Amino acid sequence: MRIEVYDSTLRDGAQAEGISYSLEDKLLIARRLDALGVDYIEGGWPNPTNPKDLAFFQEVKKLGLKARVTAFGSTRRAGVAPEEDATLNTLLRAETDSVCIFGKSWTLHVVEALKTTLEENLKLIEDSVAYLVAHGREVIYDAEHFFDGYKADADYAVETLLAAERGGARILVLCDTNGGTLTSEMGQIVEEVKARIGIPFGIHTHNDAGVGVANTLVAVERGAVQVQGTFNGYGERCGNANLCAILPNLELKMGFETVGRDNLVELMDFSRFLSEIANVYHDHRQPYVGESAFAHKGGVHIDAMIKDPRCYEHIDPMATGNERRFLVSDQAGGATVVSKLRRFLPDIEKRDPLVGRVLERVKQLEHEGYQFEAAEGSFELLARRVQGTYEDLFTLINFRTINRRIGEHAEEAEAIVKVVIGDAEYHMVAGGDGPVNALDQALRKALEQEFPALKQVHLEDYKVRVLSSSDGTAAKTRVLIESSDGKDVWGTVGVSENVIEASWIALADSLHYKLMKDALAELAVGATGTD
Repeated sequence: MRIEVYDSTLRDGAQAEGISYSLEDKLLIARRLDALGVDYIEGGWPNPTNPKDLAFFQEVKKLGLKARVTAFGSTRRAGVAPEEDATLNTLLRAETDSVCIFGKSWTLHVVEALKTTLEENLKLIEDSVAYLVAHGREVIYDAEHFFDGYKADADYAVETLLAAERGGARILVLCDTNGGTLTSEMGQIVEEVKARIGIPFGIHTHNDAGVGVANTLVAVERGAVQVQGTFNGYGERCGNANLCAILPNLELKMGFETVGRDNLVELMDFSRFLSEIANVYHDHRQPYVGESAFAHKGGVHIDAMIKDPRCYEHIDPMATGNERRFLVSDQAGGATVVSKLRRFLPDIEKRDPLVGRVLERVKQLEHEGYQFEAAEGSFELLARRVQGTYEDLFTLINFRTINRRIGEHAEEAEAIVKVVIGDAEYHMVAGGDGPVNALDQALRKALEQEFPALKQVHLEDYKVRVLSSSDGTAAKTRVLIESSDGKDVWGTVGVSENVIEASWIALADSLHYKLMKDALAELAVGATGTD
């Protein structure tokens, strides 16, 4: 059985704190949602006070998407005829085949928010749906606050659904708008409601009680044929039900079809893409699509994983485009180091002396505050240096940074670095937005003439962690840097009591890694005799 996927990332997801999409962002996301295979893309609420959403509905028509782009709005206002209602007529001007409107299910909202009667509210729902249907629109009716309304007055909440059904809605969507319904309540209410309505129903849950995904799955088990949500769980307050977890659960665990397994393998890539566009940190601990979802750290666990991945994984990571990772830490054993080394030394065995030497070095550095879990670039450099197969192409001698205040608020930074390349010594000076940026610029200035490939490297992420806060300003600091050359992404780490020095170490390793990677690629080409 196929379950319809209704995505609200562009509308409900944009209500999350700290997220704001430009028109270009929304169009780019819409393309990717369509490629992923969702059925409905809710583009926003077109109304005269929201010109960005009005423009989106005009521009998205040019993309030729397969998904049904849907305009979102509310029922008509009390005391206003449908043909005179600004909201309904703006929905029509969006010129989408599908329209989603919400109405009030909870007596509290009818009386206190709408300031109208219960009987009039039923007319608002039926008239609004009928008006849109009469103009050739498919209507999805979202029953706002349905579960709270049902718990307050079950008969009236169902009457609101029947009003939408009489108006000609194609599907009724039960909304847990406040996100406070528990899973046991969800199952019971859905069972009772489906016996009293005559058309298909869907589910829209929020995550305020931490059970948004679970509630969605329970509703599908009870007969819901459409799931609404957002990718990465974006949304106001605690967010919406996360489609990144809902879709693989339905496809891989419950036997339903959603976007299809061929498209499901693109899920992690889409999740990371969305984080980039939204300009928010990608949640590494998300089920299925988080970088930590299939990351293993304990030595005993990893030893078992190498023998059979089913020991500590509930699915094949590749089913959602993720990958298995074995983390190197002071908890790691030989099996962990072997698994990491096999990325670039595929034939190495646990009894190889290199394994013990690398493990000893890792544990020594982690005792000093280093962390290699998210710094695989630094780990590979460490291993190759221990092995003796990589020698640094440049050497850091020293650096100095200077901050100057300009006026009352502005500040500029300057860095001076001394670097040795071969037999030559370079002194370089550069400015930047802060001491770390100035240091990065000066280091690159010293290296890029000799190593022009380093111009491709850019900083993706920069994190600082104080390791011993009880030491105050003398505390050790760990800096983790994520870098990319447009093809690969790698992490490097530096530790020092001086945050600038820790940054200097991590920056240098990021550039060393790029040079090592390119050198190995050239050797591989030479070995195969190909260009």
